[in-house]
Amino acid sequence: MEKVLLVNDMNCGHCEARITKGLTEAGIEVSINLDKKEVSVKSDLSDDKLIDLIKEIGYTVSEVK
Repeated sequence: MEKVLLVNDMNCGHCEARITKGLTEAGIEVSINLDKKEVSVKSDLSDDKLIDLIKEIGYTVSEVK
């Protein structure tokens, strides 16, 4: 299932790399649009679990679409 997570505190290429690495290591396919602050994922995990994973990486999800 594809979901889009809005991560407002993702501001640079370093942020993008950290989130990509963390989610990829968790087995999640990820694509990031830094300009829109969107993290698109393909995963069967619940919204809460995805939010927790992003939080563990050091960022905050403000919305799940």
